[in-house]
Amino acid sequence: MLLTVTTTRAPATDLGFLLHKHPDRAQTFTTSSGPAHVFYPRADEQACTVALLLEVDPVGLVRGHGSTLTQYVNDRPYTSGSLMAVALGSVFRTAMNGRCDARPELAAEPLPLRVELPAVPHRLVERLFAPLGWRVDAEVLPLGEDLGDSRYARVVLTGELLLSQALRHLYVLLPVLDGDKHYHVDQDEAAKLLRAGEGWLPEHPDRELITRRYLLNRRTLVEEVLSSLSSLAEAEEVEPEELDNALAPPRVSLARQRRETVISVLREAGARSVVDLGCGGGALLRPLIAEPQFTRVLGVDVSAHALRVAARKLHLDTMGERQRARVELRQGALTYVDRGLTGFDAAVLMEVVEHVDPERLPALEHAVFACARPGLVLVTTPNVEYNPLFETLPAGSLRHADHRFEWTRAQFREWAEGVAERTGYTTHYLPIGDEDPERGAPTQAAVFTLERTED
Repeated sequence: MLLTVTTTRAPATDLGFLLHKHPDRAQTFTTSSGPAHVFYPRADEQACTVALLLEVDPVGLVRGHGSTLTQYVNDRPYTSGSLMAVALGSVFRTAMNGRCDARPELAAEPLPLRVELPAVPHRLVERLFAPLGWRVDAEVLPLGEDLGDSRYARVVLTGELLLSQALRHLYVLLPVLDGDKHYHVDQDEAAKLLRAGEGWLPEHPDRELITRRYLLNRRTLVEEVLSSLSSLAEAEEVEPEELDNALAPPRVSLARQRRETVISVLREAGARSVVDLGCGGGALLRPLIAEPQFTRVLGVDVSAHALRVAARKLHLDTMGERQRARVELRQGALTYVDRGLTGFDAAVLMEVVEHVDPERLPALEHAVFACARPGLVLVTTPNVEYNPLFETLPAGSLRHADHRFEWTRAQFREWAEGVAERTGYTTHYLPIGDEDPERGAPTQAAVFTLERTED
């Protein structure tokens, strides 16, 4: 299978610097699917084309997996999909990461690019690539005389993008177009998707479709990644808690009121070690670290990118040694048991549960309340009854595109009391934000306290 990338930005041979592959040399690399050859059909001042040719061993693909006819007779060696994506990531990894030590200014410059793929499944190609700034031309390939068209097309993508962006688009979307992979999909694949999708996937209108197809509909992985993508988009979106309240004058933002309430509850409970579950970019971690009372602070999030953002905002790299010893960030999913979360005085799920599919809430309950089992758990979530008072929120809409639900006050209490009864906690409730006489407060909170009779 073949992929070519062409640029006409003069001098076009600068493409060799970006790819870390010299235009005058043909090179061969070993990949898990077979040898990958890199060469330049054209390399001059006006235009430079790099070709990636992957030689796939069809027998090697199924060796050790049985020998049915359909395993040997298939399109894997000929159509660009996960095999090509793996080769792309292996051969052009440094370029995909946006590094060019010799010419760093090149890596930050959008280039006129033309990508040609002789055979890819074409059904979704326009839908997936066009929102990213590509012009898509697809020539459907015929099956043969009187057999009609195939599901494949010769595709040409043209656009002006960073080369690193273009490579990451291809790395993710080639397997998505195909809807299949030649290897097992696990938690590592979810992490790869978040890394390769950084900077474009959170804003893609079909991010859910992309995530589901890339992860082969592994529901738990899909849920975790979609929740992460939602949190990554928060910097570009107006947060729901910052929507103007039509009934109130300008005031302290709801986000700040929520953080202040959480800190106050933790302070009054005498908590010294706190884990922020679903910490995102660190909005709550900063005020936690500012309080000397909290001698151990752990932030957990499924998104590695969100954790990098948190580390940057907290200035962990320049933080003093004693202060740095109090803080830890770690990647983890809240619906999985993590023994590293035991032993904390308190845990906080601030605007987190509404991002979890309802059928996954029992898994979260088990992981947090039954296994991690902190002395105090504080949960905040939107009060859907209050939504009509946000004048910028369309009628009937939830506050965030990734919210799987938003509870009424009665629904929240029913869930919280069930959790408390099943896991040995008691609970009480707090309103956060300006209360409306009929609709209550915009944010509702439940404070779970572990009953110590079991000791």
